[in-house]
Amino acid sequence: MGALELTLVYLLAAVLGVAACRWLKLPAILGYLLAGVVMEPHTLGLAFGQDADSIKHLAEYGVVFLMFVIGLEFSLPRLRAMRRHVFGLGLAQVALTMLIATLAAAALARWLPGRWHLGWRQALALSGTMAMSSTAIVVKLMADRMELESAHGQRVMGVLLLQDLAVVPLVILVTALGSSPERLAGALLLGALKAGALIAVLLWGGPRVMRWWLTLVARRKSEELFVLNVLLLTLGLAWLTEQAGLSMGLGAFICGVLISETEFKYQVEAEIRSFHDVLLGLFFITIGMLLDWRLVLLQWPFVLLLLLGPVLFKLLLVAGLARVLGASSGVALRTGLYLAQAGEFGFVLLALGQREGLIAPRLFNPALAAMVISMLATPFIIMASGRIVMRLVASEWMQQSLQMTQIARQSINTSAHVVICGYGRSGQGLARILEREGIAYMALDLDPDLVRQAAGAGSPVAYGDASKTQALLAAGIHRARAVALTYLDEPRVLKTLAVIRQLAPQVPVLVRTQTDRDLEKLRQAGATEIVPEAMEGSLMLASHALVLAGVPIRRVRRMVQQQREARYALLRWYFRGAEDDEGEDALETERLLTLTVPAYLAGHTVGEALGDLLHAHAIHILSLRRNGVALTAVDGDTVIEGGETLLISGKAGPLADAQKAMQ
Repeated sequence: MGALELTLVYLLAAVLGVAACRWLKLPAILGYLLAGVVMEPHTLGLAFGQDADSIKHLAEYGVVFLMFVIGLEFSLPRLRAMRRHVFGLGLAQVALTMLIATLAAAALARWLPGRWHLGWRQALALSGTMAMSSTAIVVKLMADRMELESAHGQRVMGVLLLQDLAVVPLVILVTALGSSPERLAGALLLGALKAGALIAVLLWGGPRVMRWWLTLVARRKSEELFVLNVLLLTLGLAWLTEQAGLSMGLGAFICGVLISETEFKYQVEAEIRSFHDVLLGLFFITIGMLLDWRLVLLQWPFVLLLLLGPVLFKLLLVAGLARVLGASSGVALRTGLYLAQAGEFGFVLLALGQREGLIAPRLFNPALAAMVISMLATPFIIMASGRIVMRLVASEWMQQSLQMTQIARQSINTSAHVVICGYGRSGQGLARILEREGIAYMALDLDPDLVRQAAGAGSPVAYGDASKTQALLAAGIHRARAVALTYLDEPRVLKTLAVIRQLAPQVPVLVRTQTDRDLEKLRQAGATEIVPEAMEGSLMLASHALVLAGVPIRRVRRMVQQQREARYALLRWYFRGAEDDEGEDALETERLLTLTVPAYLAGHTVGEALGDLLHAHAIHILSLRRNGVALTAVDGDTVIEGGETLLISGKAGPLADAQKAMQ
């Protein structure tokens, strides 16, 4: 079969697999795995004679770009912020998994010398594979479920971050374990020295060289040249580390770390994302193709043992460690359920162990099958995690009830208040202004440290997820005069809007965004007003620049007001009061006016009553209140009964004419 035909088969299998998983709302990685299983020579034979070595060689490029992106996302500030979970729970999970698994293998070798043929080196290599969990699947599912900032989400992210960091020393360890016993210590020492020297040299002068080179390339202002240079740097450093006797993935990881220290990080992420996703998909396809299902079916009891044993072991270990380190029983169990499966780096270490002769073929396929099945089962385990925790942890429902009771206790005597969803810097700024004006508010946030400090200072802030029905009900959503969504996570905002519109459709909702890119989507979801930070920042920059350029301050204020009125409906339409500005632009400012329809107009249409004012669009009808009910679908053909109240908007002159027409 030719290269073109084989490429078409790869693409067709990937498209069908990913489309099926998207339709089922599952991670795309599972689609790639299933596509590889279908293409596997012993299944439908769609690989068409591709041998294992060529398949593995193809998969290495996926690993290289996976390691590159991990390095690119590496952040020392993030590492410091999550150090308690990373170097506490994460380090304990990886170290204890490897230690217990290796000791158990050594004990079995001593107790069953004739039936157990796994030595300590092989067990140590497999224990590193067992310690890994799937970053790609778990993070995607948590993001979709909006759990990244939850108590268990932060612990899961900390463990996954440590696992990603542990891959580099584990690759060096497995490579050294493949050497002969008498040379093992020397191989370990030499591998560590080479890795340390190479990393030190690259990190010492690497950031300066990388910044200089990328600046030089960026000045050419060519996207193609920029992308080609990123690919050259990634594969070049991967080749360099391979020549030094280390893995290609280590070089790609270092390249990502070097670029992450420059100002070109986000541009590189955007440019390389398509290459990364395609090659990572190719990696998972090749993993599925390596699986020999004939051997799996012949050894299904062994596969079942390799599936249930590591999954249950990791579940109990992670849950126990999380509980010891201060998590509640429900949070600890959820953390264990999210991390019990195998991971993509586990495939890397398993394949490396086989290449180094540590893992026999008779063990490789059952272990690979168990890992694939555990990853396929992960979405279903996570989706059922809530029911599992509620069934197994007797105190979980009580803790959730106490949490809702605490929110309700703070808001029970509050009405006509503002519910602030997210108590970060924007939420706190809004709260201060509301306090200054004597307006009550109730804030919800998922950061327990922030909530504890704010509540200790006397602020009405409670721990709760604003996208959950129970939390909003406890915060008094039905009694609120408005809701403000201050966080920038769009999927979470859309979910919260859907819940609010279901619970209290009459309550206006203000939404904060970074840009005005998705305004229509947010409006359709139920947002009353949307405040893009980019626009407000540009208005402030423009106003300061005009003042510094000598433009009168009154004119600058009028310009800013006009721009905001053109953008925000809530500022454009207002009722005029005695304290409103009567300056030179007062006649040009749009406002609101209520008109009582006289009885003599009964039977006429709104268009007949207002005449040319309506047809010329000098005024706009917003609603008509009849028998206590506000009708918003009102136009010129609406028939008047007499005695209704019209709410209209327009400038001062047309509004005065409309008032005369209704007398």
